[in-house]
Amino acid sequence: MYGLLIDVMASFLLGSMVFFAMVVAPTAFKALDKNQAGSYLRAVFPNFFLWGAVLSLIILGVCLLHSPKGSVLMAFVLAGFVYSRQWLTPKINAARDLLNESDSPQYKARFDALHRQSVIINVAQMVVLIALIIA
Repeated sequence: MYGLLIDVMASFLLGSMVFFAMVVAPTAFKALDKNQAGSYLRAVFPNFFLWGAVLSLIILGVCLLHSPKGSVLMAFVLAGFVYSRQWLTPKINAARDLLNESDSPQYKARFDALHRQSVIINVAQMVVLIALIIA
């Protein structure tokens, strides 16, 4: 019973993440100009990370009742969302603001490095969710 519930919720979270990465973000840049898309995503990302954190916390709670290994995996996923929302997103926004003010290679490198870190965390979370679902 708990295993199925964990699988369904983890699949829902994974699907949300894939949908955001493959549909929402790219569509924003196709449908809006660069500044509007950036403003839109700047408003959406904290909510996306909060959504992921809340759902991860719920899944973690169920895992604590059923799966010690799943609990460790979900703690990692939860930490990724909290870190991304509370620390990484403000740093990315600040780097983007500096880049918009001055097209300096230093600012671009900083933004690119932070953005790459965000992508790596997101992909790692997806891999962990797939591992949880398969296990």
